[in-house]
Amino acid sequence: MAVVGLLVNTSADASGTHQILASTKAPDNGSIPSALETAGHLATQLILTSPIAVPTSLISIPLTIKTPLNHIFADPIATDAPPPSFEKKREHPVPRLGISGTAPFSTNKFYANFFLGGQTSPTYLHPYAVAWAKGKGASSSWGLAISHVEATQRVYGQSSPTTGAASYFINPVGIQSVCISAKELGSHTTLTTDSLHDFSVRVSLRPDASKPAAIQFPLVQGSAFISAVFNGSTPLIQTGVFYKTVTRSTREAKSGITKYKLHLEDGSTWIVYAYHTRGDPLDLHVINNGLAESKGPFYGVIQVAKDPGNGEPIYDQACGAYPTSVDLSGNAKDGKGSYTFTFKKSGMILTTLAMFALPHHTTSFDDATRANMTNVKLQTTTKGVATAVFADSWTMVEELPTNMSFVPWSPKAGSISTLSSTTKTFIHNIALQEISQNILQQTNQNSMYFSGKALAKFATLLMVINDILGDKPLAQAGLNQLKVAFARFAENKQLFPLVYESGWGGVVSSATYVTGNSGADFGNTYYNDHHFHYGYYIYSAAVIGHLDPDWVKPNKAYVNTLVRDVANPSTQDKFFPVWRCFDWYHGHSWAHGLFESLDGKDQESSSEDSMHAYAIKMWGAVSGDQNMASRGDLMLAVMARSMQSYYLYTQKNTAQPAQYIGNKAAGILFENKLDHTTYFGTNIEFIQGIHMLPLLPHTPLVRTPEFVAEEWNTYFGNGRAAAVVGGWKGILFGNYATIDPRGAYAVFSNPSFDPSWLDGGASLTWYLCYAAALGGL
Repeated sequence: MAVVGLLVNTSADASGTHQILASTKAPDNGSIPSALETAGHLATQLILTSPIAVPTSLISIPLTIKTPLNHIFADPIATDAPPPSFEKKREHPVPRLGISGTAPFSTNKFYANFFLGGQTSPTYLHPYAVAWAKGKGASSSWGLAISHVEATQRVYGQSSPTTGAASYFINPVGIQSVCISAKELGSHTTLTTDSLHDFSVRVSLRPDASKPAAIQFPLVQGSAFISAVFNGSTPLIQTGVFYKTVTRSTREAKSGITKYKLHLEDGSTWIVYAYHTRGDPLDLHVINNGLAESKGPFYGVIQVAKDPGNGEPIYDQACGAYPTSVDLSGNAKDGKGSYTFTFKKSGMILTTLAMFALPHHTTSFDDATRANMTNVKLQTTTKGVATAVFADSWTMVEELPTNMSFVPWSPKAGSISTLSSTTKTFIHNIALQEISQNILQQTNQNSMYFSGKALAKFATLLMVINDILGDKPLAQAGLNQLKVAFARFAENKQLFPLVYESGWGGVVSSATYVTGNSGADFGNTYYNDHHFHYGYYIYSAAVIGHLDPDWVKPNKAYVNTLVRDVANPSTQDKFFPVWRCFDWYHGHSWAHGLFESLDGKDQESSSEDSMHAYAIKMWGAVSGDQNMASRGDLMLAVMARSMQSYYLYTQKNTAQPAQYIGNKAAGILFENKLDHTTYFGTNIEFIQGIHMLPLLPHTPLVRTPEFVAEEWNTYFGNGRAAAVVGGWKGILFGNYATIDPRGAYAVFSNPSFDPSWLDGGASLTWYLCYAAALGGL
């Protein structure tokens, strides 16, 4: 889950103790929100026979997934307004500080700190971080402070007695290595943002709100330079680390470009390039060991890059051009998918760009992109070592899981829907009991998250009854109830209905509007966790539509609205931002919404992230939107690669620090730190288990058998999982089925199995079916 408090950061005190500098905000009743119903919360006692009448019309439609189409990002899902069942609100509790333009605006992107809180918390571009200095810090600058942190600067938490791994690691914040400012800026300076896209933003610093920008910064993820555009203001190059020397190159890096080298007291070297479009070249005069000032106004672009020791030749070639945004395109055909970043640029546009790629990019580059990789590398905060690529576009290639449907699946066997008659009979008896639970009651909660989990539980149960057990009359009877339960949400009549608010542009819970509590339902109103919450509804809708194709058309607008909120692919949709949650640069989503944070965006549950991609894939297939299905396939493939680098660690992992990978799972991954914990407790089953749930067919794609085996042996083998209480026990053994399906089946089929070991989003029927299918039972 995402944080629901402000300015979350960690540090180590003198004793090395891990401290939370600002804690997660609890709901008004003082309770800490939990991401899990650990007791199962059955609404009624299990019964031995089904009271549901046999219907007159039966389910017969199987799921078929057609060959995916090309150009999967080309078309919008829809462009019309959300359905009238969503109340419209013009304002949102969070003000849009300094944002120019009209909604929709991205809420979960890397640059959100620029318009939240004091507007001074860092923005993490990878490999650099930038922050508005706002007259503070060692530099006292009013410009934009640039920093880059080496691995040697990290602070590690206390080592675990179980694994020896550090409980967290964090990178220092507040370092002002180089600040780009202007003499005209001062105490009345204002910061504004515009051109808020999925990979980029433009930041402007104005002497006061009424004046034109003194400097504009086009900021793009992965940029090799931090670029600043001047239009007649007087540049200041400042530092809070202090200059050892400032030298001007005797030769231009290329025609029209002046070059300076800044050697700082921490031993680092930064290179400044200045490309003047008119007037005089940049002529810096060193005032003191923290300030170099231009001798006059400057028209053009100043670029700053850190030299890792071998970067200067590449920087010399790439300087003068700078990226302004990124076009995302992609294709899917015959089980192969690709996606391309095409960098829009300005400045000396005939110059090829240098951009930094993360580890999961470089391992999936096509041959042409791989040929443009350089040996220039810089450490990132939480994504390993980035590699400079000398190219104006990158293409990444993935194998797509197109053969994955609703039934259990493995990378080797594909989809598995056949069980022995003995196994089917046993599971059918369990299904009869579970389908008799009160679906309407269990799904009627004051939380989009928990209600969605309950809907998904029953949807999966009905799919098993219909597709695997073959009891279509029982499935139809249960489906009738699930449709009524889902209609409560499709008609927006739940306890806290969703609203469409046009201030930011999205569908949010009305809970905060009603209660005034920003943390209500995990901060849904503030755009926390939307892909987690809505993913469960999208998945449930996919199952219902699979079982009853006639249901799709009257419900399509509602479900597509949820998809558009979290994963709109097109700027043609004027009601929702593009890709609110999923970050195509990082290869996973960010759950953190409109809350300022020193450590940037974060995400806790990698498995619920991948669940939402699986849900999109399946809803696209069921609703006939093959581009959507292909995007879901591609997201899943990219997530599997990214998460196996940054979230889920085998002994072979080289992306994360060796001191940390013994934890096996990230815990909470921030842009600036990793913390092996959760927002709701520190039990090891919580920390590891939040990256396991929900168990669905796509799970083995992301959580490989190799990883699951290492994690199990580290934390849960030798009877340790059996000692866990509540719903986490079921989650652990469901996960165990990936490596020992027959052993897991034995646990779930044991007569002494306690229903309280089931999470509120899981059924015993599905766990049995999943384990039996993988185990050939």
